[in-house]
Amino acid sequence: MKIRTASAALATLALVAFAAQAQTTPAAPAAAPAPSAATPAPAGAAGVENGLAAVYSDKLHGRKTASGQVYDRNKLTTAHKTLPFGTKVKVTNVKNDKSVVLLVNDRGPTQAGRVLDISPAAAKALGISARGMAEVRVEVAEAAPAKK
Repeated sequence: MKIRTASAALATLALVAFAAQAQTTPAAPAAAPAPSAATPAPAGAAGVENGLAAVYSDKLHGRKTASGQVYDRNKLTTAHKTLPFGTKVKVTNVKNDKSVVLLVNDRGPTQAGRVLDISPAAAKALGISARGMAEVRVEVAEAAPAKK
């Protein structure tokens, strides 16, 4: 019982940290396309973050991610700076309104103004070119499972 309560509290703290980070997303660098929504999420939209998503390099295919999983360019995965591994996020391309649910299994991105690095499979589902980036909306769809 205590483990379950502690896990729920940890998941709640992660979601609060995610919402707080969304309020302080830095502006995109001059070299990156200027997103129109790389600003804080609307008031009352806790767990929502707007910014740029970039596609992972194919050079990383087969290497271990920060979570210990092997990166597979054909799976629907993403890297996020703070969300717990195992969290599922709904990512929406704001230009074409295409959405997909992705599993957080890595840390990143490291570039200012970016909120996610996404697999090529995720990019395809969102209508983003294989080498591109796009403005997205990120919402927590399912908190990471509690550790046993």
